Parts: sequence; structure tokens; C-alpha cells
Amino acid sequence: MNNTTSKRLSLTLLLLAGLIIMPQLGFAGNNEIVVYSARKEHLIKPLFDAYTEKTGVKIEYITGKEGALLERLKAEGKNTPADMLITVDAGNLWQAAQEGVLQQIDSPILAKAIPENLRDPDNNWFGLSVRARTIVYNTDKVNPADLKSYEDLASDRWKGKLILRTSKKVYNQSLVASMVAKHNEEETSKIVSGWVNNLAAAPFSNDTKALEAIAAGLGEVTVINTYYFGRLMKEKPEHPLAIFWPNQDSDGVHMNVSGAGVVAHADNKDGAQKLLEWLAGEEAQATFAGLNMEFPANPAIEPDPLVAAWGAFKGSPLNVALYGKLQSRAIILMDQVGYK
Repeated sequence: MNNTTSKRLSLTLLLLAGLIIMPQLGFAGNNEIVVYSARKEHLIKPLFDAYTEKTGVKIEYITGKEGALLERLKAEGKNTPADMLITVDAGNLWQAAQEGVLQQIDSPILAKAIPENLRDPDNNWFGLSVRARTIVYNTDKVNPADLKSYEDLASDRWKGKLILRTSKKVYNQSLVASMVAKHNEEETSKIVSGWVNNLAAAPFSNDTKALEAIAAGLGEVTVINTYYFGRLMKEKPEHPLAIFWPNQDSDGVHMNVSGAGVVAHADNKDGAQKLLEWLAGEEAQATFAGLNMEFPANPAIEPDPLVAAWGAFKGSPLNVALYGKLQSRAIILMDQVGYK
């Protein structure tokens, strides 16, 4: 059995098993690209449609949870039909590279478009949109002049006033990992322990619920990805909520990415690389970020006006790959101080 026949058989078995949710998905020839995406359909389909219209290249895709897609790529190995992986959070991108499911890409186009701190040092993956994980406060209860930094949320000033999302989500794991990189484990442990001591309620399952708790007065401050704030305020502009950009006198706001890489066993490596380069370019960047109210990874592209209205800020220069590298240490640390 040759490699092409084997890949067709693998894909057929997956379809029969009901594992692939897009019934049109098939084997990727030279004029087709297969994408596995942890980014939801409504955030990628408009871009794929535009690329197909521009180039004639058909893009077939599946969407799913980041962990499940990684496990699928590992299980499929050389028989995978996938050419590209799109996923959220640098920690997940780093993990995919560590598991060997992505390949190194030598692309001057990508090197120019995506800043060094927003891509893998070995060029296995590249950030395509940027999300800031920042502070949001209740405008009826908090004077923004009293806010300073992530670290200051551990101070007695915020006793019984802090709301957090669960530590089980990779977004907070990456935030704590970034603090380990900036400080050290001992200092970060003290800070996160202070957060736990200041909680107004048990950690919430997602950022939207944390924001709703702040708006309802259960707490006064929280830490969330900015696009959750944007979504909620579009639906409920009456909520007494506002963004605060922390750490402006030091290292800057915690930044993270959604990004992509070319699968290690891609049949259509060249096609996947060209798609990745297009997604990093001027034509696609504003759309890729704007659909989820994120910031473009390409600094030459202006953010959506709704995002720009949140105001200018200094972002952290840390390479986001560190979040994955330090993730396991961050998880242990959070568990040790009782951050659930």
C-alpha cells in the first residue's frame, strides 16, 4: 500500500467512525489544503472562502478542541490528511511542536510579518492574532488610579474583591508561566497565593462568567482575555465595566496568540505554507483578528476600530513560547497554593 492510498484509507475510517464533523472533508491533492482548527468555524471560514476565491485552492477543514486535535494528529502520524494546524494559546502551539506534529518552516515572508516574540524560535509555528489578558474592573466600585499590576492584585487592597477564572484553563496557566519567566517560582508563588487569599468567590469556569460577576458586584476586579470583554459589552453595553492596562511601568500587558503551523506529515506542505503566509499578510490579518476582536499579529496592520477604542498600551516583549516551556511548572505552582 503506497502512502497516498494509506492516507485515503485513514481518512475514510475516520469519516465512518464519525470523528470528522465536516462531511465534505477529503484527501488533499496539490490544489487542496486540509486544516485542523481549534479556532471555531465562524472565525476561519470567511478567510478560507476568501483564499479560495483568490487562488482557486480548496480548503477543507475540521474544528475541535485543541487537545483532541493534537491527539488525533499524534494518532494519525504519517497517515494524517492534515496539512495545517490552527490552535489557540502559545502553550498549545508549543506543545504541538514538542509532540513532533509540526515542521520547521523557512519563510522570509513569515519572518518579516510576525515579530520574533510572537513565533516559535525554531519556526515551527507562527502567531496570527494576539489577545491581551488584562484587568477589567467595575467602574462603580473601583478608581482606576488604584490599579497597578497583576502582582498588585495580591495586595490587601483587593481582599475579598478579586474574581478569577479557573486555573485549569490554559490562558491562566500561560499568565502564571509568564510570571515565572519574569520573576521566579518563589516570588510567583507568593503572588498567586495572594490572589487566592483575595478571592471574592470560587474561580469561575470562563471569562464571561467572571465579567458578569464583576458587573453584578460580586467582586470588583478580574483578569480576562480582552475579546471576552468586547463580546460582552457589544451585547450588554450598560454593564459598569472597563479595561485597565496593567504593568505599564514595568514589563507590560501579558500577550498571547492564536497561531498555526504546517503539519509534520503534510501532503501539501507548499500549499499550507502559502496559506500561512497569506494569513500573516495585509489582506488577511485585519480579518483574522477582527472576527474575534483580537489584535493583528502583524504590527503593520491596524486593529479593528472597536479594539483600537480600548486604548494604546505597552505589551510584554516576552517570547510567547516560554508559556509552553514553563507551563508544567506553573500548573504545579497553582495547585500548591490552592488556586483551583
